[in-house]
Amino acid sequence: MASQVLRLRRPAEAPKLAAPPKPRHTGILQDQLRRAARRPWNPDFSTAPGAMYSNIQDCDEGAYILLLPRHEHGDAFQTWEVTPTFAIRSWAYILLHLPIARLGAFLSSGKRPAFFAVRIGLAVISTLCEAKFCRIVVEKVNEHVGRYLFFMLLFNTGMWIASPALLPSSFVMYATTLAFAYALEPSSIQNYSRTLLVTLLFATGAIVGWPFGLALALPFVFEECFVFAGDTVPPTEYKRWIVTRWKHLFVAGLVSLLIFVPVVAIDSVAYGRWTIVPWNIVRYNIFGGARRGPDLYGTSPWHFYVMNLYVLVTRSPSPERSSPFTVLALRLIPLYLWIGTLSMQAHKEERFMYPVYPLLCFNAAVTLYLLRGWIGSSRMSASRNPHTRWASRSPLFGTMTLLVVATFEVFELPRLLNRTGLLPPVPAEADEREQPNVDLTPIKEFELRLCLGKEWHRFPGHYLVPSGIRVDFVKSDFAGLLPAHFQRPPSPWWDRLGSKHTPAGLNDLNQEAQEVPVDTCDYLVDLDFPRHPISSRQEPRYAIDANVWQRAVCIPFLDAAHSSRLTRALWLPGSWWQSKNEFGDYCLLRNEERVHEKERRVAARVQGINL
Repeated sequence: MASQVLRLRRPAEAPKLAAPPKPRHTGILQDQLRRAARRPWNPDFSTAPGAMYSNIQDCDEGAYILLLPRHEHGDAFQTWEVTPTFAIRSWAYILLHLPIARLGAFLSSGKRPAFFAVRIGLAVISTLCEAKFCRIVVEKVNEHVGRYLFFMLLFNTGMWIASPALLPSSFVMYATTLAFAYALEPSSIQNYSRTLLVTLLFATGAIVGWPFGLALALPFVFEECFVFAGDTVPPTEYKRWIVTRWKHLFVAGLVSLLIFVPVVAIDSVAYGRWTIVPWNIVRYNIFGGARRGPDLYGTSPWHFYVMNLYVLVTRSPSPERSSPFTVLALRLIPLYLWIGTLSMQAHKEERFMYPVYPLLCFNAAVTLYLLRGWIGSSRMSASRNPHTRWASRSPLFGTMTLLVVATFEVFELPRLLNRTGLLPPVPAEADEREQPNVDLTPIKEFELRLCLGKEWHRFPGHYLVPSGIRVDFVKSDFAGLLPAHFQRPPSPWWDRLGSKHTPAGLNDLNQEAQEVPVDTCDYLVDLDFPRHPISSRQEPRYAIDANVWQRAVCIPFLDAAHSSRLTRALWLPGSWWQSKNEFGDYCLLRNEERVHEKERRVAARVQGINL
């Protein structure tokens, strides 16, 4: 008898449809050649700059770096800008970096890990902002422009310097990069979140960082108020449209003012009085009067900032819509507006350009894209050959004080501890990888003083000086104001008394205050050029005064004034090329008599001998 079998079968599944490809050629700039070609490669993430190796370029960055160790280890200089009398530096901005510094100190004890943690953290933040900027340029402007922008940001010297810098201008750069990224989408009454987010980002950079960064938002404000951009507006709807646009911007501005609340609260608590730091900055730099202001710290000619303006003039194709070239021009203008404004100021510094470095790369990427398109179109027109593809395939493309101070910590201070018995010497046969980290805590027993004269501007901050060593300045030919020490001991979390006190001598007129006598210094950092010696009454050649100063360590330092501009800017292997450069000696000098006496006293105290 035949048997029957019942089989159960799953219902046939509908075939999965492939995800539709992302639309192309929807940005502000449209490819006219090779529109059907494969997408150009664009990365999904940028790379972090060298926070471990980039220089501390600006002495103002040193001023901020000087403040953070105050909360960590009690060592810091106080500049006149962070006194309650003047208050043109925000403690709210400083406290933003305190968690990163504490994390670095927690993961590895000491000030040096905290120092590099801050710089690495800032570099990572900058990388995230750059990555977002690149991706939105790819989506909203053009794929090729996004790729050009990526490589320009990756290999840009300015970004290398500005990304890990502890400066308000770098903070403005982060905020501006994000704001500019979101502002690339044309404004529209249907997209209020874009207006609110961009306004908040520009306001954050200005209020927390540097108020003059708000100038970069002027083209955005103009677009919001007057340019159709992403809207199509019939004449009968124009009045309603402009009222809506203005209302959106006004509400976003009111919300952004709330950022003032925590900033003013923190600064007022820190300085012990009602303080609005952004207004103090504007008042000093613009309304300071003839005797005050940034001009006291040097002036430069108008062409200090290199301007390479590119003007784009076009007509609107329709009275109801904005030309894409008008929208693009509003995104190119901020760079030239910033450079033009700064060039009219007498006082100029490189850090003032930090906020627009990403915009400079964007403008360059757009220019490169347009040049490539124009060359390709011209080539095709000249050859009258629609298959010509030649043009469309055109290819693209020492921090000395840090070393001296590091040697001071690695060799000189352990030598003192070994000779006085505070630190047992490491056996000669011990493997270098097995040697424990040297605990420099006992070095405070020596009460050492490290001094800087004419090299004050290269001091990298207390993060790189072991705790227990006092840093002071001696008289040099520099006749301006140098920082003073905080006058009160720190509390575990906040040096409230120190930030509310103005040390004697600090002023806003750049007038010199009192330095320490050089004969009270145990160590001195100095630069000497033996082949081209320079000396004066206030800056003698300490390095050759063997009766007082012994060379603890010296490293070569480029003599820029007597080296070829080409060979000092470009490194090439070979002795002939290197011989075109001249070098001096960057030295850590030891006052042999004073240090020897302190060694003797500490050794006697350790051995229990009463002097």
